[in-house]
Amino acid sequence: MQSLAEFSVEAFTARVEAWGGRPVHARQILRSFYAGDGAVAWDELTLPRALRARIEAELRTGPAELAARQVAADGTTKVLLRFEDGRTVESVLMPDWKGERAAGCLSSQVGCAMGCDFCATAQGGFVRNLTTGEIVGQFLALRHEAKTAGRKLQTLVLMGMGEPMLNLDNVVEAVRRIAGNDLGALGRKQITVSTVGIVPGIEALAASGLGVSLAVSLHAPDDVTRARLLPMGRRYGVAEILAAADRYQAATGRITTIQYCLLAGVNDSPEQARALAALMAGRRMHVNLLRYNPTGSGLSGVEYRPPEPAGIETFLGELRAQGVVAHFRRPRGEGIDAACGQLRGRLGRESEPGAATR
Repeated sequence: MQSLAEFSVEAFTARVEAWGGRPVHARQILRSFYAGDGAVAWDELTLPRALRARIEAELRTGPAELAARQVAADGTTKVLLRFEDGRTVESVLMPDWKGERAAGCLSSQVGCAMGCDFCATAQGGFVRNLTTGEIVGQFLALRHEAKTAGRKLQTLVLMGMGEPMLNLDNVVEAVRRIAGNDLGALGRKQITVSTVGIVPGIEALAASGLGVSLAVSLHAPDDVTRARLLPMGRRYGVAEILAAADRYQAATGRITTIQYCLLAGVNDSPEQARALAALMAGRRMHVNLLRYNPTGSGLSGVEYRPPEPAGIETFLGELRAQGVVAHFRRPRGEGIDAACGQLRGRLGRESEPGAATR
């Protein structure tokens, strides 16, 4: 059954009119659906009974199914949502360290085809793209989680399961609905789209006119190390990716974030920090250092480890000494399956269609 989240205002208006309703009815229903975080407050609406009955009979007007939910001591909440075909995806709510705000992380695909060696999502392979409505549904679920916790969902990153640039049409349309004042009302400046470095996708995102922020998962300052960690590094080199990010930044005025997950003995040496700093020279980009969350052996069989705190401080110090704007993102969600793809790998995939044959 198709969800209300799949409809734009224009498409739902056409459907309502075909069922004998008026445009004002369509707008009322969609606004109630978004305001209710994926649940229509029917009793608060004045609608023809026949129209309501038709909509409830033919469309899903409630939120996505919650398959699992984990809450860490720091308030980080990971939810596993199940969609109509039985597939599951992860979304994460991360409370701000101060105040009553929170940030959300959305998935764009069921699984992922990028094969990044240290990523838990890669171990399950790629299944399919998420629809526009399934991406929107995650936003609504996280906003509900935030409200329940007494917080406001303030920012979003599409940095969960999957590569957003390989599902860009649905990502762009979902962002329009999430950000637009007539539906989600989050605002485009509050949204970041992440990529492992799909250069044509970066160009297409710039051409879309969304004006959202861009994050690039670099994870190494040189092509050899990067290709070892991210197979896509063999197709698009570091210089080519950063040049595309430069163009995106020039077109949108939005500062790019460079994501860099520190792996002990792989990409965390002082020399590599200085090499990364050299790449950032002359660029107004922000480097976001992440401490690796161990998930077992990678696809290559290597079992990666996070650096010791002293090593992280050394790496960060080298960057700052060269004038790079860099921060270390403190680990979140300790004690739960917080790494991307970890919860689905443990609970979700085994219950999905065809699990016994994969």
